[in-house]
Amino acid sequence: MNARWTPSSWQSSVAAQQPKWPDQNELEHSLKQIASYPPLVFAGEARSLLAALGQVASGNAFLLQAGDCAESFEEFTAVNIREKLRVILQMALVLTYSTGVPVVKVGRIAGQFAKPRSSDTETIGGVELPSFRGHMVNDPAPHDESRVPNPQRLVQAYHQSASTLNLLRAFTKGGFADLNRVHAWNQEFVTTSAEGLRYEQVAGEVERALAFMRACGVDTEIHSALHQVDFYTSHEALLLGYEEALTRQDSLTGNWYDCSAHMLWIGDRTRQLDGAHVEFLRGVGNPIGCKIGPNTTTDFVLSLCETLNPARVPGRLTLISRMGADKVEQGLRPLIRAVRDAGHPVVWACDPMHANTFTASNGRKTRHFDDIIREITSFVLAHRAEKTWPGGIHIELTGDNVTECLGGAESVSQEDLDTRYETVCDPRLNARQSLDLAFRVAELVRAAK
Repeated sequence: MNARWTPSSWQSSVAAQQPKWPDQNELEHSLKQIASYPPLVFAGEARSLLAALGQVASGNAFLLQAGDCAESFEEFTAVNIREKLRVILQMALVLTYSTGVPVVKVGRIAGQFAKPRSSDTETIGGVELPSFRGHMVNDPAPHDESRVPNPQRLVQAYHQSASTLNLLRAFTKGGFADLNRVHAWNQEFVTTSAEGLRYEQVAGEVERALAFMRACGVDTEIHSALHQVDFYTSHEALLLGYEEALTRQDSLTGNWYDCSAHMLWIGDRTRQLDGAHVEFLRGVGNPIGCKIGPNTTTDFVLSLCETLNPARVPGRLTLISRMGADKVEQGLRPLIRAVRDAGHPVVWACDPMHANTFTASNGRKTRHFDDIIREITSFVLAHRAEKTWPGGIHIELTGDNVTECLGGAESVSQEDLDTRYETVCDPRLNARQSLDLAFRVAELVRAAK
């Protein structure tokens, strides 16, 4: 790491997408509170994720990064957390069983509260209002006073993240993730849908495999990998004051880690090479990601790799493409080729959600399942053509039976969107669509191998 870097050196650069806090003294007070609190995650956990992502970079594992578009203060319950985790575990089981490689499980959870916006204002019901920037900044209610950034929300985001992490650790280490209980992960849709029945078949085969191991004299009870899973957290490192407040120096290595999450990423709107977000993340030891859109040039992506991972550590940098279903072939292959030829050991992941968003006739922002699958298919085919590994997917989903994305096995239509459109920002796949996607991705990756 560059010796000139400090946790606050980003403040000398231009920081895009920062809220216009009305009271700087109140902001400083909230950030000092957060800085005095314990870290949310630990440096050793971030290093474990780095090692796992190193396996993805070498083509020996697959990354599943999934969760809410934006977490909510209002829908914070143990049930919501459990159902989201359940869907991710189901997807990971399908991917692991079908592809034959370990799946690194990273949630968009316990910190994904802030959202970048394309405009400082939005129009709701004919009234122009300051944009909603996520629950850790302001409130989505369509009133001027609700949209004023409130620094106390940063403190609330910390506490909700801590509670979420406690529950996730209990679920993933306390028996909920036990492979002997794969049928206990079932939801109501499993017995009433085609993708659910496919999951039931996989779960049954896993149970038979475990029974076979026991019959051969293998004591499956003593193997922790069969009863626990490693589950990591991530979010977009958007509000840099919050991220700095949770940055700690590791007592073992002396390196700095952003202890707000195991993995952080830079969005497509904040990835300026001379910007504050790149400056901040280049100095922390966490695995980091960066979104890259269809207009990304090879010169830019090579400079990004050199800036964020000059030591070329496998798994340190994940490049998350968000091209759009019709732009992958033209936009992605030159980048893959340039990074490969330069010898950068990156993880390549596909975000098929953001560049395929459109507004339906009823005014709802949505995505079509077919476009999501088309982008992932093109992503895998591009890597197959360049003889590189399509390392993972980056998905926005929920465990709830929402109707926010069109299509999928249950054929959500535009008329269905208003039935259960509950997102606080962008549309998410529901549980059925997510499991359907896992089977489709497994088939694509298996063919790529």
